[in-house]
Amino acid sequence: MAKRDFYETLGVAKNASEDEIKKSYRKLAMKYHPDRNPDSKESEEKFKEVKEAYEMLTNPEKREAYDRYGHAGVDPNMGGGGGFGGGAGGFGDAFGDIFGDIFGGGGGGRGRNAGPQVYRGADLRYNLEITLEQAAHGFDTTIRVPAWDKCDTCNGSGAKPGTAPVTCSTCAGHGQVRMQQGFFSIQQTCPKCHGTGKIIPEPCAACSGQGRIKRNKTLEVKIPVGIDSGMRIRSSGNGEPGTNGGPSGDLYVEIHIKPHAVFQREGDDLHCEMPISFAKAALGGEIEVPTLSGKVSFTVPEGTQSGKTFRLKGKGIKGVRSGFAGDLFCHVVVETPVKLTDKQKDMLRDFEKLTTEGGSKHSPQTKTWRDKVKDFFE
Repeated sequence: MAKRDFYETLGVAKNASEDEIKKSYRKLAMKYHPDRNPDSKESEEKFKEVKEAYEMLTNPEKREAYDRYGHAGVDPNMGGGGGFGGGAGGFGDAFGDIFGDIFGGGGGGRGRNAGPQVYRGADLRYNLEITLEQAAHGFDTTIRVPAWDKCDTCNGSGAKPGTAPVTCSTCAGHGQVRMQQGFFSIQQTCPKCHGTGKIIPEPCAACSGQGRIKRNKTLEVKIPVGIDSGMRIRSSGNGEPGTNGGPSGDLYVEIHIKPHAVFQREGDDLHCEMPISFAKAALGGEIEVPTLSGKVSFTVPEGTQSGKTFRLKGKGIKGVRSGFAGDLFCHVVVETPVKLTDKQKDMLRDFEKLTTEGGSKHSPQTKTWRDKVKDFFE
C-alpha cells in the first residue's frame, strides 16, 4: 500500500510552519498514543505514521527533498532520521513535550538538564461572616489565618543546625530522572528527593526537615462598600508558600452575610415587611420605616390593602460596581387585631354591620372575588 502524503497525515498545509507541524503532531500523538489505546493495532500504526511524518517534515533537508521528489526523495535510513537524539526541532524534543501532556509531567523533552521542579504554592480560602450593615457601609478588619512560615531554627533549609542538605545522588540534583521503557524515554520526578534535588541526612527537629512551620498570621482586610455574599477579596501572596523557590499562592477571603432581622437583600435592593394596623390601612396616614441609613417617614394612602408594595428610591445598597444605590421595597402587611376585649368586639360587630349595609363599595376586592366565583360555576 502506498504511503500517505506526510502533510495529509499531519493535517497541515504544505507551507505550514514548524510550529504548526509540531502543534498538529502533538495533538495526533496524544490521540493515538499506545498507552491511551491499549491493544489497538490501528492506533499503533497511526502513531507510527504520524511520527514518521513529523520526523521528515521537521528536518529541513528531508523536507526539502520530500517537497521536490515526494517519498522517493527521502531515504528512511538517512543519518539522524530515526533516533530520539535529533537536533533542534527533533522528535526527541517534541515527544518530551507531548509526554508531559499525556502523563501530567511538567519538564518536557528539554528537562534532561533541568534543575529541580519549581511549583507555585496553593491558594487558600478564608470564610468571613459580616453583617448587612457592614456590607452596606464597608469597613476595615483584621483576620488571623494559619500559614506556613520559614523555620527559624534551620533558616528554612530543613537541615539540623550545623549540617546542610546534600545533592541527591539519584538525579544528580536535577530533581528529575529519565527511564528507558523500550522504545520510549520517560522523564519523571525523582522518587528519592521528590523533585527537590536535595537530600537532608539530618532533618531539623523543629520542622521535621520541611524547612517551614505553621503559624497564625494576622492580615488586614479592607471590605469594600456594597460587597455581597459569595464575593471574594484576593490577598496576593498570602497563600501557601511555593516549593523549591516557587511563588506563594493567594488568599481568598470569601464573604458571607448574616441573615438580617428586618431586611432581605436582592442585589442592590432591600426588601422588608411593614406591618400596619387595620385602622391605619383604612384611614391612611404617616408611618415611619427603618433603613440602613436611619428612619424615614412616608404617607400610606387611605384604603391600603395587605400586600401593597411601596418603593423608597435610593434607600437600598450601593453595590461594589454600582454608580448609585438600589431601592428599598416595603411590603405592607395589614395586621389583624388579637386578644380583643368585649367592648372592642362589639364595636367591630357594629362596624361590620355598617360596612355590609353600605354595599360592595366598602369591599371592592370581595365583590371582584365573588364575581369570579360566580362566573366559574356558571
